[in-house]
Order: sequence, then C-alpha cells, then structure tokens
Amino acid sequence: MLLVLRALGVGDLATGVPALRALRRAYPGHRLVLAAPEWLAPLAGLTGAVDEVLPCAGLDDPLPPLGPDIAVNLHGTGPRSHRLLWTTRPARLLSYGPGGPQWREDEHEVLRWCRLLQWYGLSCDPADLALERPPTGRPGATLVHPGARSGRRRWPPERFAAVAHTLAADGHDVIVTGSADEAPLARRVADLAGLPPESALAGRTGLAELAALAGHARLVISGDTGIAHLATAYGTPSVVLFGPMSPQRWGPPRRRPQHVAIWHGYAAETGDTPGDEPHPALLSVTVAEVLAAAHRIAAWRPSTRPTAPAWPTTAPVPGTR
Repeated sequence: MLLVLRALGVGDLATGVPALRALRRAYPGHRLVLAAPEWLAPLAGLTGAVDEVLPCAGLDDPLPPLGPDIAVNLHGTGPRSHRLLWTTRPARLLSYGPGGPQWREDEHEVLRWCRLLQWYGLSCDPADLALERPPTGRPGATLVHPGARSGRRRWPPERFAAVAHTLAADGHDVIVTGSADEAPLARRVADLAGLPPESALAGRTGLAELAALAGHARLVISGDTGIAHLATAYGTPSVVLFGPMSPQRWGPPRRRPQHVAIWHGYAAETGDTPGDEPHPALLSVTVAEVLAAAHRIAAWRPSTRPTAPAWPTTAPVPGTR
C-alpha cells in the first residue's frame, strides 16, 4: 500500500495532482490510498491516480495502523503531519524535513510537491494538471463564484454582481456557484445582478457537478479558491482575483493565455491572514479590469500546438499577469 496524506480542500487536491500521478507511475503495483476529507472523493476519482480515499478531516483525525509500504506527506512541512503518518506504521516516509529536502515557504504549491518527489528520485511533471472531464455540465455557461473559505479572499458581492450583470447583458449564460454555506451569498449576487433565482446554483450541486460545470464552461470568474484550480485543470478560460496570497504561490501557469490572475499585492506577502473583510489588495481590483480580462479571454480558442505551462520562479510584478 502507498498512503498519501493531503487532508485539505479542493485547490489543495488539484495542485497535488502532478505529485499523485508521479506516485502512481512510480509504484504501479501499489494500491494508492489518499487520506483526505471524504467529501473530496469525487474529485480524487477524477485524478485517475487514487484507488481509495481514507476519510481524514485534518491532523487531529487519527489514522489506523495500516502498515503501508510507503507513506507520503503531501500535507505540510511537519511535525504534526509527520507524526500522524508515523502512527500508521509505514516502512518508509517521504516528506520534507529531517531526512528529506528543505521546505521553501515562497514556492508555488504545484512545484513544492513535485520537488519533494524529485528529491527522492521520482519523476514529476508540474504540467500534469488535467482532470478527467465529467460528461455532464452546462456547456457554454459563465460561472461566477463569489465565495472563498476566508473572508480576506472574498471580493465584495456587489462587484461580482456588477460583473455578472454586464456579462449577462453581453449574452453570457451566467450562473452563480458555491458551496451550501455560500448559498445566501450566491442568491444575493444573482439578485443584485438581475439574474433569475435559478441562476444561483450554490448548494444545489455536489463536487462532481461543480467539476462538470467548470469543465464545460465558457468562462470562470472567481477569487483565489478551489474552482479556480478546477478551471486550470480543464483549461477553461478563467479570471482569478488574488488578495492576501500571491499568484506566485497559488496562481495558474503563466504561459496559459486563457487564465488571467489579477493581483495588486506585494512580493513580501506569502500567506493568508485571518479576518472577515476583503484584503486591501483584493479591494483594489476594479470591476472594469475584471470585465476587460473576461472580454479578452472569453473568445479564447486553443491553438493546434498548446503552449507549455511555465511556473513562476520569482515574485510577479503586482497587477494583472
């Protein structure tokens, strides 16, 4: 058995896909078990790399002594995540820290886990981000996703509504997505935008349905949250608004012209901070620049020779990238 810990959220799982695929290739005879929140199982299935999801809601959730041949820490730098994996009694642990490579705080999340595996001699392709595209969806829809786990990463609903209203007037089939907890926010955005009530789908779609919507959409507009990574995984044109966290850490690859990250922060900012109000860098993003980016990429079509992704190695210049 190969046990992998990544007990986090949608974006975390999506950015870990290249590492999961690398492990699948390196250990084809092993059963790959992913310790992650149970609700992520539909998304784990779309990676094509995971055989089983072992429910794990976080580092305080105990894991059984499975005795895996190899345990892999794709969760964090330790020591708590290391200790949790050692309780499963693995024969070997691949991780950052003692016996492994050194953690880099400002590294892009995709590159971080590829570098970990490369240190142990495994080949990992950071561009291997694609997920299996579910057959259902709402082809050609424009998804406006106003929610995010942290209030610091939520652009004001009035601004999302202004974007949604303009795009709908331009002929876009606009729907407002989100989790069940974000349903009131989605309804507010839809109402402010003058959209019909049925346009607010938050709380009415599971994770598999959300992936299908992102995979077949015309355009995704969101903050720095999970659906932005689904858009990257499917190559769906997207406009992603960043606040406390730089796209240096969590943004889409630079050389994919269908993805635009807008950020007015500073290179020194490397992490999220608690709080309910939007981060000042996020508040400096205007409706006009989001609409300009949306209009520019909404008609994007892939070329016959796809552009190779490139990940940032130095801090980006603040602004649109």
